[in-house]
Amino acid sequence: MYNVLTLNKISPNGTSRLGDNYNVGDAVENPNAVLVRSASMHDMEMPESLLAIARCGAGTNNIPKDACSDKGIVVFNTPGANANAVKELVLAGLFLSSRKVVEGIEWAKTLKGNGDAVGKMAEKGKGQFVGPEIMGKTLGVVGLGAIGILVANSAVALGMKVIGYDPFLSVNNALKLDPSIEVFGTLDDVITKSDYITVHVPLMDATRDMIDSEEIAKMKDGVRILNYSRDGLVNAQAVLDGIKSGKVAKYVTDFSTDEVLAEDGVICMPHLGASTPESEDNCAVMAADQVKEYLENGNIINSVNYPNLSMAKSGSTRYCVLFNTAENAVQNITGAVKSLKAVEAKTRGAYGYAIVDCDDDSCAAAIEALDEVIRVRVI
Repeated sequence: MYNVLTLNKISPNGTSRLGDNYNVGDAVENPNAVLVRSASMHDMEMPESLLAIARCGAGTNNIPKDACSDKGIVVFNTPGANANAVKELVLAGLFLSSRKVVEGIEWAKTLKGNGDAVGKMAEKGKGQFVGPEIMGKTLGVVGLGAIGILVANSAVALGMKVIGYDPFLSVNNALKLDPSIEVFGTLDDVITKSDYITVHVPLMDATRDMIDSEEIAKMKDGVRILNYSRDGLVNAQAVLDGIKSGKVAKYVTDFSTDEVLAEDGVICMPHLGASTPESEDNCAVMAADQVKEYLENGNIINSVNYPNLSMAKSGSTRYCVLFNTAENAVQNITGAVKSLKAVEAKTRGAYGYAIVDCDDDSCAAAIEALDEVIRVRVI
């Protein structure tokens, strides 16, 4: 029986896939796995029983990944599961940034109580909410992952010229892009040419404040900036200064902070990107499947801290070994195994993972005794 702790409300479409051999709930003790959406785990004490954490979504800033790696806890995410939901909200943001729809709705509310005069008043006042069409304009997409690709291709279908930047663009993702999309080699190549800029990259030291006053100064006058990715990618004060100077026409985000709320030129909403029933179902299903595959078979799919590795079972016993990438680590691990049938190992930065199949179930202690081994599990 496996214990799975849920830290948020997780779609039953996902949890139901775990089956009768799983005890799932929000009060489960000694969990072998955690399913989480937005709840912060940074202050959570990680029990010795914990083997895996699955984030029902793409971002993992709410999980202490370094600490998990050191303890041999595999952290998963669900890339692409909520991509369509976020894409749709980004497209809405494009229109909202141009047509002053939000401002018009708020102003129209002030006309209530004027009876038959409302129609004429609305017609007379509509001129203050004029805004440009997006067709024919240039959209710069920063980050061409699962979401960025969908946004870029949809914008092409809406008649926009789309350009992009992603220093880590994979061949597989490049092949998914509409042929008309031009990918540039630097961020400056994109932001200097774009009428609209939308950011779709993870938040890390290298990307924090990637849109700051220096970058905004390089942009076109009247640029419109969208951030549905992570708070911290766009420097709030820099964008507010840009709005006041007229450099930035609009900033749209679903990260509500005190700095940007109720500011002129800013449309700020709750973090709604993945808040659709379809997205929640997709993320929960993918997370549950990944946890189940790891707990039952030792295969790692979509980890953010350990290498992805899967292998068909070929022996009566499987050892799942998480290790530091010291010299000869894999050789030392396999050397501690008797009746070896098959082994596969990969590394990712300072950490590695090996799956070792054999016909001897007495090797765990010898593997665990190795200095480079963080954790060993027997299946």
